[in-house]
Amino acid sequence: MKFGKVEFCHFLQILALFLCLSGMNQAELSRSKSKPYFQSGRTRTKRSWVWNQFFVLEEYMGTDPLYVGKLHSDVDKGDGSIKYILSGEGASSIFIIDENTGDIHATKRLDREEQAYYTLRAQALDRLTNKPVEPESEFVIKIQDINDNEPKFLDGPYTAGVPEMSPVGTSVVQVTATDADDPTYGNSARVVYSILQGQPYFSVEPKTGVIKTALPNMDREAKDQYLLVIQAKDMVGQNGGLSGTTSVTVTLTDVNDNPPRFPRRSYQYNVPESLPVASVVARIKAADADVGPNAEMFKISVDKDTQEGIITIQKELDFEAKTSYTLRIEAANMHVDPRFLSLGPFSDMTTVKIIVEDVDEPPVFTSRLYSMVVSEAAKVGTIIGTVAAHDPDASNSPVRYSIDRNTDLERYFNIDANSGVITTAKSLDRETNAVHNITVLAMESQNPAQIGRGYVAITILDINDNAPEFAMEYETTVCENAQPGQVIQKISAIDKDDPPNGHQFYFSLTAEAANNHNFTLQDNKDNTATVLTRRNGFRRQEQSVFYLPIFIVDSGSPSLSSTNTLTIRVCDCDADGIAQTCNAEAYILPAGLSTGALIAILACVLTLLVLVLLIVTMRRRKKEPLIFDEERDIRENIVRYDDEGGGEEDTEAFDMAALRNLNIIRDTKTRRDVTPEIQFLSRPTFKSIPDNVIFREFIWERLKEADVDPCAPPYDSLQTYAFEGNGSVAELLSSLDSISSNSDQNYDYLSDWGPRFKRLADMYGTGPDCLYS
Repeated sequence: MKFGKVEFCHFLQILALFLCLSGMNQAELSRSKSKPYFQSGRTRTKRSWVWNQFFVLEEYMGTDPLYVGKLHSDVDKGDGSIKYILSGEGASSIFIIDENTGDIHATKRLDREEQAYYTLRAQALDRLTNKPVEPESEFVIKIQDINDNEPKFLDGPYTAGVPEMSPVGTSVVQVTATDADDPTYGNSARVVYSILQGQPYFSVEPKTGVIKTALPNMDREAKDQYLLVIQAKDMVGQNGGLSGTTSVTVTLTDVNDNPPRFPRRSYQYNVPESLPVASVVARIKAADADVGPNAEMFKISVDKDTQEGIITIQKELDFEAKTSYTLRIEAANMHVDPRFLSLGPFSDMTTVKIIVEDVDEPPVFTSRLYSMVVSEAAKVGTIIGTVAAHDPDASNSPVRYSIDRNTDLERYFNIDANSGVITTAKSLDRETNAVHNITVLAMESQNPAQIGRGYVAITILDINDNAPEFAMEYETTVCENAQPGQVIQKISAIDKDDPPNGHQFYFSLTAEAANNHNFTLQDNKDNTATVLTRRNGFRRQEQSVFYLPIFIVDSGSPSLSSTNTLTIRVCDCDADGIAQTCNAEAYILPAGLSTGALIAILACVLTLLVLVLLIVTMRRRKKEPLIFDEERDIRENIVRYDDEGGGEEDTEAFDMAALRNLNIIRDTKTRRDVTPEIQFLSRPTFKSIPDNVIFREFIWERLKEADVDPCAPPYDSLQTYAFEGNGSVAELLSSLDSISSNSDQNYDYLSDWGPRFKRLADMYGTGPDCLYS
């Protein structure tokens, strides 16, 4: 095994330390401090053994147990009569003792960083009697440290900042490394710091780990971040020491060491005059290498993100009034560092010229809102007022007016297109709409797309054109036992008009009712009136309802009046005058007719009605046929279709024979809502008459049947379809009679009629391919 210089040096150190500790242990065993110890049958005046500590090197890597020390008692004569026992921390598991010699060995590798010392107890016993010959004594085995742990930066990696342009020696940050070795023994835990990367910009204090600037005038605008590597080495930095490293990121923070400067001495921007207020006209920026508050500039509004000066419109632009504006813009730092004033003024100036461009603008009204009034009695065509608008452009184009009909849906008003005069187009009613808000449009004659809008509020003045009426629908009652002069109702009136001085209504009975003996009316002079009784007692049997006409006049000019009828019902009242029932019909019934009798009469009436319904139903059922022959069901609805038919397989086709046969015997009483029974007769001989006559007679006959049959539904479902007449060369093509007549007629000519008759030719022909013979 070859040793290098470093390994050899370590070996010599460990060997010397081991020899030294062994000698110390032996010397400790030979020492004696007296303490009385009493034992049965024997008296001793002093202790014959004592020790303080044993020392053991950590991280022993040998194959044999490591010798720790020796226990020995003066009683031990070397004849094997004394036995040594070890107990306590790690006894038997880590530390073992030779019971004959008292030698202690460590059987496992020890780590001081895990446990720095072990506390054990020793006992010397007589081997024969197993009794102690020495008192039990406690001792400590201390683990001797070696340099087996490197320094570590527990808080790394580090980040720090320092202002740019800082002087040499400015403190940046302090780094700290820790070493797990024993700081009280040797140099294993004594750390020194050095910088491996980051020179010549920064340095580090070897003992404290404080990082400082090493160069002056470090400029953030040139380089704003540095990466440092710091090393911590134990053994005071000597050869053979262990080391650890960490990184430190140092950022240069900005200081205001750069004045703002505009890239150009002047700027020009074109802006349309139609641009609204608060719109951005231009953005200009002065070059300033600084950032954050050190770059803040401009006395106009500033974009905080980009540090651009924002020029906005504060008032409406008007090309006709002014065509250009010249602005002088200053950019100045708000936070100036006095250390850098020698670099020059921290402000700059530039010129901004804004050119206003002409835009074709819509007409402008002389007022934003026109207020007009008109009486609701105004006649159609009455002038209400005038609006005026002009073209603000230099061309001063003529203007034409119109009303936005979305704001005047009922077309109450008109406007003169040239003069702007507004007139009434319909009769007005204040009670329907008291104020009309309309929009007037002004369009340039040369450019109709340019439209200006004016707003007109037309207030309708009231006239007395509504008569007064009852304020509500009154439900007035009078008790049968009412006394003369008794108040039965208080009434009031309303009027849809709105007179300036308020309403004043006058109440009275009409001339016809003024002299009645039942009721009278008293005007309360406060727009109310009171209805009173004039006679003593009322009877429902004689008259259950009274109608009292009341005449109401308003105070308008001219005044209007109306007659309103008050309905008064006579009621049966309790002792407190509260109406119980006002139904007069109960007195019409015969006296002595009880409720049970009424119920019996109603039951008899219902029974008679049920019997009548049953009889009628049975008679109607006798008229209906009991048997329905679906095979002989012939429908009388005529359906129009343009289909040529599908031959005998077409079961949907309609039988035409019913239309041609006008001599079929029919039952005129047959119901239309059941399946009719029609007796099939032999094929009749058709008369040679025009088709339209056939149809007319057929329809007329059906119509007469429907008129005279009381049981048939209305014959109003008549339809038509095409009919080719009765002159067909083929005559009857039906196969119904062909089979039953045993005819020998030859139907081979059907093959010559084309593909439409191929099916019939196959069925009735005599050729070899026919289906039937």
